[in-house]
Amino acid sequence: MSRDKLTVLHTSDLQCGRPFVPRAAQALLRLAPEVDPDVIVVAGDLTQRAKAREFRMALELFEGLPDVPIITTPGNHDVPLYRVWERLFDPYLNWRRFVSPELETVTSVEGATFVALNSAAPRRAIVNGRIDPRQLEFASEVFDDAPAADVRCLVIHHHFIPVPDGTDGRPLPDARDHLKRIEAAGVDVVFGGHVHQLHVTQSSDLLPDRRTPGVPLVACGTTTSRRGRGPERGRNSLNVVTFTASAVEVTPFHLEPDATVFEAGRTVSLRRPGVEGATSGNSPR
Repeated sequence: MSRDKLTVLHTSDLQCGRPFVPRAAQALLRLAPEVDPDVIVVAGDLTQRAKAREFRMALELFEGLPDVPIITTPGNHDVPLYRVWERLFDPYLNWRRFVSPELETVTSVEGATFVALNSAAPRRAIVNGRIDPRQLEFASEVFDDAPAADVRCLVIHHHFIPVPDGTDGRPLPDARDHLKRIEAAGVDVVFGGHVHQLHVTQSSDLLPDRRTPGVPLVACGTTTSRRGRGPERGRNSLNVVTFTASAVEVTPFHLEPDATVFEAGRTVSLRRPGVEGATSGNSPR
């Protein structure tokens, strides 16, 4: 990579609407300048019910964050659930109006290329998502054209591997095949959300025949809602992910009930795929 390090503030599942927790939002706004990120990732579910006022809430929150690229991708809550006609015929009406006219986006910064893929499936699934080979081919082509030294980051809302306590619902269909394509594309990390609890896995957890640890899959819990699950019930979370020449370093942050400050947990260092020199660690919980 062309810089000494790259810092990403990784958030997800803001759930602007009824589950939104203003105290958590204020804690996020307080922490973000201290992190001094180069990029901010919001891995889906900006809203609770894809309403215009909820998207406006999310954009207002964005305005308080550091002036760096903010990468977003739709989650299953960012398309209407009960407005069935809209869900069937124009499910991304408010996403396109308030966030981006494109559902698949590419963001380049010094030393890194980010591809955000839309895994929401409003006509095929209510909660679970879908990724198809065409989307992964698009990502692969973008990464092929990126500078050779760039960190390659993929942002997808839905998850590939079940969380340890099994409370997350079904992973993406065809997850094994998708992860093989992601490995082949030279991806350094996949940023996700959806499961409402923070954890880090690797593609080798689903592809045990591989001889390397594979691609880190970094999941964020809910950063600003009361919908945490499992060990994060009543808690909020986010990640600070730092890339060096050889490693991906993930520092989890949690906001305890009634607290006003996100507190850092233990940093886990993982080897960047295809790069020697960093050690692997256990998932932060």
